[in-house]
Amino acid sequence: MNLQNKVIVITGAAQGLGKAMAEEFAKQGAHIALLDMQTEAVEAAAAEIEKLGVKANGYAVNVTDEQQVEATFAKVAADFGQINGLINSAGIMRDGMLLKVKEGKIVSKMPLEQFQSVLDVNVTGTFLCSREAAVQMVETKSKGVIVNISSVSRAGNAGQTNYSASKAAVATMTVSWSKELARFGIRTGCIAPGLVETAMAAQMRPEMREMFIKSIPAQRLAEVEELAHAAKFIFENEYFTGRTLELDGGTRV
Repeated sequence: MNLQNKVIVITGAAQGLGKAMAEEFAKQGAHIALLDMQTEAVEAAAAEIEKLGVKANGYAVNVTDEQQVEATFAKVAADFGQINGLINSAGIMRDGMLLKVKEGKIVSKMPLEQFQSVLDVNVTGTFLCSREAAVQMVETKSKGVIVNISSVSRAGNAGQTNYSASKAAVATMTVSWSKELARFGIRTGCIAPGLVETAMAAQMRPEMREMFIKSIPAQRLAEVEELAHAAKFIFENEYFTGRTLELDGGTRV
């Protein structure tokens, strides 16, 4: 897909990875619809993107709310005339052990709310946004691309029952949709990064960060611009669909 004058929707776009994606695609001449829960932040991000010479609108939306998502994607299609792509960048992480045991006794359990909240955003949010993007693509007869963000943790990681499960689901949904939507000219792709240099990573304890980096063959974290470049490749390569790009610096979990 040539990105010039295409309309790309990006979730979690007020900051971090989502904003970097928006900037990269805007530099290629794409018009950007930025979605995020933070109203002022997403509107400010859209104003910055517009300085790159493209149209950019910010939309406040909770990706776990079906009615909000339906209304937002209908509004994006009305505002821009079509939707040609979606990047599901919105996601959360709430790590914790399944059980905490001290001296043979159960001290605590992962609460259902902690488990469910991660699946709500990472799985349900990705599902709802992808479904509504596909609806608009089909109704406007616009070929398109849907890119999901998984993680190297999708293979399973201690302390990440909820996150690993959610990122495994995201990768498998990518495959399912590639088979279902191909007849409409819609491709799908997935990126599975290791730890990325974001505000979340900056909150790690220095000793944990150093230990983690030593375990990465590339000896550093991924940069948000590198993930944006990977997403750009998926959009531009017309033969790429239903697969996951590993972008983890050689890490294997």
